[in-house]
Amino acid sequence: MPLLQIVIVLIVVGILLWLVNRFVPMQGTINSIQNVVVVIVVVLWLLQVFGFFRWLPSMHFGT
Repeated sequence: MPLLQIVIVLIVVGILLWLVNRFVPMQGTINSIQNVVVVIVVVLWLLQVFGFFRWLPSMHFGT
C-alpha cells in the first residue's frame, strides 16, 4: 500500500472521528471509549500494513 494512501486513510479517519466527537451528542465515558477503540484499531491496522502482524487476516478494501 503506497504511503500516500495510508496518509489519506489516517486523515479521513481523523476527520470522521472529529465530526462524531463534535456533532454527535454522547456521554463523556462513551466518547472516551470510542476514541480509544478507534485509536487501537488504527494502530493495529498500521502495524499490519507495515508487516509487523503477519498473522492478522488481510483486509482489502477496493481492488
